[in-house]
Amino acid sequence: MSHAPGRGLLVAGTSSDAGKSLVTTGICRFLARQGLAVAPFKAQNMSNNSMVCADGAEIGRAQYLQAQAARAVPTSAMNPVLLKPGSDRRSFVVVRGKADGVLEAGEFASGRGHLAAAAFTAYRELQEQYDVIVCEGAGSPAEINLRSGDYVNMGLAREFDLPVVVVGDIDRGGVFASLYGTVELLEPADRALVKAFIINKFRGDESLLRPGLERLSELTGRPFLGVIPWMRDMWLDSEDTLEVGRWTDADGGTLRVAVVRLPRISNATDVDALAAEPGVAVAVTIDPAAIRSADLVVLPGSRATVSDLHWLQDSGIADALRQRANQELPILGICGGYQMLARTLDDSVESGAGVVEGLGLLPTAVRFEDEKTLGRPQGSWRSHVVEAYEIHHGITRTIGDGGSAIAFLDGIQLGTTWGTTWHGTLENDAFRRAWLVEVAAMAGSEWEPARDAPGFGERRERMIDALADAIEENLDTEALLDMVGVRR
Repeated sequence: MSHAPGRGLLVAGTSSDAGKSLVTTGICRFLARQGLAVAPFKAQNMSNNSMVCADGAEIGRAQYLQAQAARAVPTSAMNPVLLKPGSDRRSFVVVRGKADGVLEAGEFASGRGHLAAAAFTAYRELQEQYDVIVCEGAGSPAEINLRSGDYVNMGLAREFDLPVVVVGDIDRGGVFASLYGTVELLEPADRALVKAFIINKFRGDESLLRPGLERLSELTGRPFLGVIPWMRDMWLDSEDTLEVGRWTDADGGTLRVAVVRLPRISNATDVDALAAEPGVAVAVTIDPAAIRSADLVVLPGSRATVSDLHWLQDSGIADALRQRANQELPILGICGGYQMLARTLDDSVESGAGVVEGLGLLPTAVRFEDEKTLGRPQGSWRSHVVEAYEIHHGITRTIGDGGSAIAFLDGIQLGTTWGTTWHGTLENDAFRRAWLVEVAAMAGSEWEPARDAPGFGERRERMIDALADAIEENLDTEALLDMVGVRR
């Protein structure tokens, strides 16, 4: 087998959540199986689900997972620009893994020249190190209102002469119109780079699709690489809040977990490991009644902590959480959620609100610092090793003597309320199961861990392999390899 070093491929989609991330992940593992050195790449990711690399750089969770699928070491070059929405009109900017100011809505089309330069430089670095770079687009390549400043879709493809495949989600309906419209809206030089289509999330008899596939290929001159079937239980590290709660159709759990769906929720992937645990039913909710009745409530991270804290108070959820604490029912706060449990928060960084009152469920005070804390800490709980990552501006400290609070990882526990700034702790199998046993006892649940259940990391690897299997079984892999310059 020979290959053209540094070749690339752009996986675009007709819309957000069309399946670009999953298809990119599957292609990364498929190509890695061919013995190629593969890197994922997303020039710009807009997501509040992020991860910290071993070198302390912050990148999108989806690209971190894709690096795992490619069997590559995750680096900031794989997601050089990360936008973290703090409101409908402002995003916090991360460039090459480090905080780099803010981007206002009015600057989105014209104020990103330096970000494009950073992204293209990162891509060239990957070209020097890898045989193939599998790029994921953002939203749709046919967002013609943003084309002049684009560097993540067709702007990237034009810069590096990348072949483009367009993924359409048939489960949404209107997939043929979406695929046709995407191609037709592109200017001729962009359109020339679109080489093929992929249908995603198909259920049923594929023969029923064939007339549509053939007609669209006639109209556009582009073939279909194949049709990927609907795949259940694919909850792999989404970047979109649209996908929060994608695993919540599990019924019959003996331990009921309610996750508060904050308006600016971040790192919602923290609860994936709970949802994967047999007998644990996880639901994302904004219903105070559901929060009062659950066995465990998780208050997750937030990219706008003070704003989301005010929302908790206005929605009635703050009262529901206080009621739980009074009734000695379990609550877990993670990062921003932990900060909201404090007595006071002093924030002149994210919101500029100054000192505000927290929920008062833990004897702590929070102060937001200009410099963001990024790290990969390790600790323990009840002799169980816990590996985690942290991303936060807020520094939490215990005030007074802490009363009867005790240490919990980097945070504290007071009665049935726990708080930690660490993300990813629940992915540690032994810790998660031991902690849930304690939670179940406090909640009066009969839940017990399944002794033969696979670990979370093992389940993730199985799903990556299942995605690669789907690529091999359902796509024209010879044509795919040809696109990235590989010859058998």
